[in-house]
Amino acid sequence: MPVDRRAHHAPAPDARALRSAFGRFATGVTVVTCAAPDPTTGEPGRHGATVTAFMPVSLDPPLLQVALTRTSRACGLLEGAAFAVNVLAADQVDVAMHFAGRPSPGPLPWDAATLEQDGRRTVVPTLGGTAATFVCRPWRSVDGGDHVLHLGEIVRAETSARASLLFADSAFREVGARHGDVVWLGCADDPQRGWFDAACDFSPPVVRRPEQALAHATHY
Repeated sequence: MPVDRRAHHAPAPDARALRSAFGRFATGVTVVTCAAPDPTTGEPGRHGATVTAFMPVSLDPPLLQVALTRTSRACGLLEGAAFAVNVLAADQVDVAMHFAGRPSPGPLPWDAATLEQDGRRTVVPTLGGTAATFVCRPWRSVDGGDHVLHLGEIVRAETSARASLLFADSAFREVGARHGDVVWLGCADDPQRGWFDAACDFSPPVVRRPEQALAHATHY
């Protein structure tokens, strides 16, 4: 007898409640930048969009992804384009707001990187003063409902000592105090990698004081 699966589907959550629930997940703040011709004048230009839906994906190959609203201008510009993900530092709230649609009156910290794409040298706009920057070739685009997931192959990754800007509960925030001296080094089955895999038994994590963790990390 055929089963009516409709009876087992719960009603979709209210969009406002869902957005609020998503907002409880604290994230970093990134600006995704790329070079593309101006759609009106055709002149080459630098473009950026503030994005919190950023995620590391893979170490081999090195991949990351950003999710952009399907109907946004940024989503269209990123299709097939080399791009950079700039992880903003705690003092770059004005940069985040600029690329979120509230232009900053001051100069922007534009910089640039180069990579090889389709046999030619490509210049990718980046931002200075960030906590980290990833320069990527386009790898794949995936349907994500009302968003498109843009996956990039990382060709360069740079970090600084600057603290990262955070976003949670609809507000920009800074990294707070540490919780004691507990340091999480990943799954106890493979503390160096820090990634879960099929062999993990989820045994208790290794707990060390910060100086012990640093000594351990030097052996990577």
